[in-house]
Amino acid sequence: MERFYLITGHVGRLELLVPQGAKLVQLRIKDAPETEVRRQIARARDFCAVHDAQLVVNDYWQAALDLNCNFVHLGQEDMDTADFAALRRKGVRFGLSTHDESELERALSFGPEYVALGPVYPTLLKKMKWDPQGLERVTRWKQMAGDTPLVAIGGLTPERLPGVFAAGADSAAVVTDIQLADDPEARTREWVAACRVKEAA
Repeated sequence: MERFYLITGHVGRLELLVPQGAKLVQLRIKDAPETEVRRQIARARDFCAVHDAQLVVNDYWQAALDLNCNFVHLGQEDMDTADFAALRRKGVRFGLSTHDESELERALSFGPEYVALGPVYPTLLKKMKWDPQGLERVTRWKQMAGDTPLVAIGGLTPERLPGVFAAGADSAAVVTDIQLADDPEARTREWVAACRVKEAA
């Protein structure tokens, strides 16, 4: 699995940052009409195909099916309504969010492509009902997940990256550190380089 996992909230930002070296990118659209969601997903699908990047559609699994996307990310609430049989029939891979051990056990029972744990550190992205999980929890999650890749998310920076990977994470999902950067393109390149250093090690 790619070490660097970029998350963006709009296809326009995705088109700006993927060319900086991101090969795994999630489109996480919030509070938009269905027609706009589908327009952005289709545009992101085509753009990622041209740039040899893997698009992951957040939440909108039905739109992903309809638009022939092959990867979705689902939260715990989405898992209640998602048609996993339909996803599997079309060969759509899926990653699942987890925040405690019961959620992790439930997620693993679906056979996901990866499980995500967060927030590892305090995050400015959104109000979270979970306290920061910390690196010890990352290690515990990886032990429980076994061969299933573990994605760490929440408050990550390039400086924190070595500790996150040393704790057992397979991939680092990044939102705020890039979206709030003075130069998001340069910051994306920093992340790509930092993850390559880890791969080389």
